[in-house]
Amino acid sequence: MENKNVAIYLTGGIACYKAVNVVREFVKAKANVKVAMTASAQKMITPLTLAALSQNPVYTDFEMPGQTDFVPHISLADWSDLAVVVPASANIIAKMANGLADDFVSTALLATAAPKFVIPAMNDKMLSNPATSRNIAVLKDDGVKIMEPAYGFLAEGYDGKGRMPQPEEIFSWISQQMAVKQDLKGLKVVVSAAGTIEKIDPVRYLTNFSSGKMGYALAEVAKRRGAEVVLVSGPSNLQVPVGIKYHAIKNTTQMQNIMQAEFVDADIAIMAAAVSDYRVKEPATEKIKKDTPTLTLELVKNPDILKKLGQQKKSQFLVGFAAETQDVLANGGKKLIAKNLDMLVANDVARTDIGFGTKDNEVTLLTPKRQPKPLPKASKRQIAEWIFDEIIALRQERGEKLSNAMPK
Repeated sequence: MENKNVAIYLTGGIACYKAVNVVREFVKAKANVKVAMTASAQKMITPLTLAALSQNPVYTDFEMPGQTDFVPHISLADWSDLAVVVPASANIIAKMANGLADDFVSTALLATAAPKFVIPAMNDKMLSNPATSRNIAVLKDDGVKIMEPAYGFLAEGYDGKGRMPQPEEIFSWISQQMAVKQDLKGLKVVVSAAGTIEKIDPVRYLTNFSSGKMGYALAEVAKRRGAEVVLVSGPSNLQVPVGIKYHAIKNTTQMQNIMQAEFVDADIAIMAAAVSDYRVKEPATEKIKKDTPTLTLELVKNPDILKKLGQQKKSQFLVGFAAETQDVLANGGKKLIAKNLDMLVANDVARTDIGFGTKDNEVTLLTPKRQPKPLPKASKRQIAEWIFDEIIALRQERGEKLSNAMPK
């Protein structure tokens, strides 16, 4: 933790007294620590105590005496290498899960792009309430790390789950979580995501149901694991991961041109985009009017980007996705061979709980001369982690350049 910029957010709860020692643990580890407190937290313990421990003024409101930052909550958010919410009340968890920002702490957390670590501490009944469970699940899906509360003596005078773990346990847990694998360092990873669109007329187009969530998760995980990442994305409402090279495209031809250019010096390329297989041969230059009861469009086949990359491939590790509705493994296996892939990720998009637009996925990894490897249903971020684990393992078997390579 030495020289890391750590923002620690205290929220209302009797466990605030233990959070003082969490601050102390980070200070002892030579981290740079700044503390922010909600109004409720200030009733439990004084800001002066935290200021003395952190050796920095404590943020308690948007406007404080001696405040020199022009926009203090943004300054703290941008400064942070990691954010720790301890103790995390049910209220702050609900705010984070729903994007609410009505005080300094919630606003700074909403603006923070750094990794977030939440340590819940509350009454056992509040913890087990379906709303709290739902909010915690949302945060986990958003990539927030949640530490499991301890079982023990609660402020209410009885034993139950919801007790804040000991400060040294919290520090150890966060330190372990921060020890992110850097097994992609020095490698260039190119990822395509979302769907492509093909114009019918000035107001209409052909597309598919892809949200881009899987591709964006792959790009984010690759960046966190040290790669130089290029994301080539069709239209999507998702936030672009920080620190990557981003190409926004619309149609298949645009995606093909950029993917082929970026593929030349790539180490790993993953085609997670749902590419439109067909386009209108001659899109109308004016809006098509509803003058007839039927409309016939002449479609022509789009280029097969993945197949062309397979033909272009030299030393690159090439991964494709197969969204199937029937005979998933059989159809996926044919694509694996026909497109000269190193791996194919097959998933059943006929299911409504996984695939297009959902937060979860359940896939099978297909590789040449190996048995299919099914992955259990999990968040798309977790699926992305497993995919890269498998890629790294296969590259190691082939003796290819790994994370100790010099950056390009």
